[in-house]
Amino acid sequence: MNIQNLDEVLRNALEDSRKYIREGKVASYIPELAKVDKNLLGASIITVDGDRFHAGDWQHDFTMQSISKTISLVFALQHLGKEIVFSKVGMEPSGDPFNSMARLETKSKCPSNPFINAGAIAVAGLIADKFEFKEYLSFVHKLCGRNSIDIDKNVFESENRTGMLNRSMAYFMKNSGIIETDVEKTLEFYFKMCSVKVNTNDLANYSCVLANGGIDINTGNRLIDSEILKIAKTLMVTCGMYDSSGEFAIRVGMPAKSGVGGGIIACSENKMGIGVFGPALDEKGNSIGGYHILEFLSSKLGLHYFSNEFSSKIFIASV
Repeated sequence: MNIQNLDEVLRNALEDSRKYIREGKVASYIPELAKVDKNLLGASIITVDGDRFHAGDWQHDFTMQSISKTISLVFALQHLGKEIVFSKVGMEPSGDPFNSMARLETKSKCPSNPFINAGAIAVAGLIADKFEFKEYLSFVHKLCGRNSIDIDKNVFESENRTGMLNRSMAYFMKNSGIIETDVEKTLEFYFKMCSVKVNTNDLANYSCVLANGGIDINTGNRLIDSEILKIAKTLMVTCGMYDSSGEFAIRVGMPAKSGVGGGIIACSENKMGIGVFGPALDEKGNSIGGYHILEFLSSKLGLHYFSNEFSSKIFIASV
């Protein structure tokens, strides 16, 4: 692998993507997130061989927000099983904004998938009924490779105080039997998991686990079962970038999940995990700078899953 080339490509990706930041806006509907500097931009790459690359504001902490929905899904599947989880949530793209509850009222009492807010709240209810949040957080520590990760209390309190639409969804699902445990306990778990504070190195470490077949490159331990990994990454392709997932799949071609805190994870099978951060969001709620970083990397490094270059470029042995 041409390490120098990879480092240069990452830095070029970051600089090329800065020009898009002015088109985005921070997530002002969460008061604490409205305070973040929209011009921040950072990225990290961790290869399955253990090489690490960083650029820009990669050490800046931000909250996972919807990226956490991938972890809660994996946690629930590993501890509770597919039958229980998918009795409460579907597997299909919704075609609606991530915070919409329209389909709950008009189509099905089950949320369309675990990555929209209603679906993630339903999954959080399953976990909160049987586990303490510290057990979930311990799993985050393993996936991200850092034991000091914790929640941002200011963001948690901000979301808990203002998240009335999420609260409405939760009580609606309690009424329809999707949520069986205490609603406020469910919401506390959900808001906490969204408020977990990380940097792009943490996200790259997690996405490298996804890229490496569920195995931690640092310890050699399997953290995610193969069947569960397949489910999670498939849903990341179809639902991971809100209602622009189809466009992202065409333009970038990697399993990915974004969050309104500005983070995105993306994994290239058997190659690398990528974490990006840029709080300026597009109209769909995805980091506008982060999206373009991933598109640049995919193009320059041949990372698109359906590209003829997927097995070539810098990943062919080079001297």
